[in-house]
Amino acid sequence: MFYHESVKLGVELLINQYLINTKGLSDNQQLYCVLFSPSDSCEVSLDRHTAHRKLLLSEDNRKVTVVTGEQPYPDHPNRFDHWTQLLCCNGLTGRCYWEVEWKGQVSIAVTCGGIRRERVGDDSRLGDNDKSWRLDCTDHSYCVCHNKTPAAIHAPSSSRVGVYLDWPAGSLSFYRISSDTLIHLHTFTSTFTQPLYPAFGLDFGSSVSLCPMEHTLKHRI
Repeated sequence: MFYHESVKLGVELLINQYLINTKGLSDNQQLYCVLFSPSDSCEVSLDRHTAHRKLLLSEDNRKVTVVTGEQPYPDHPNRFDHWTQLLCCNGLTGRCYWEVEWKGQVSIAVTCGGIRRERVGDDSRLGDNDKSWRLDCTDHSYCVCHNKTPAAIHAPSSSRVGVYLDWPAGSLSFYRISSDTLIHLHTFTSTFTQPLYPAFGLDFGSSVSLCPMEHTLKHRI
């Protein structure tokens, strides 16, 4: 992707103004760090109708934890029946930014609503098909995956991750958050034609919490 020199100069001014950490990043990565605004932050909530039965949701649908026993969720065609995954309620088609706190081993993802819910090979796993994109997080590493094509990311781990979807531009970016600083991890590019849903996959003993977004992005920059 190529950018006009005036855009690059504007980015450099923004970086200097907001003290965004860009050490070791390419020009494109620096651009992805800054080209969104506080008005892009959005609140999302977990969708109980999609949750695997070994996922326990908080009453406010803001936190999910893997448990050993199955929950008495009613049958629903949108429920995952093999992978311990779930979607959020919100189908997004604009510019949206959200943050999550995680513990254990989790996948932070975005998917089209048409992803398979029943196991057919690995097609129902987030990131293992052409309908979804994921960031795997552990205490020691990150890895991204789309359409069964993984790529390791060599960066220190952080328990908080920011996700920025620019649906019109066809970009999906992940950031680790350290000391209130957004540090770019990876950006997927594609042509999006359907609403995209924030989604999560969790291993045993793991949890994900959606962070309240009021004033959060404004505070970050």
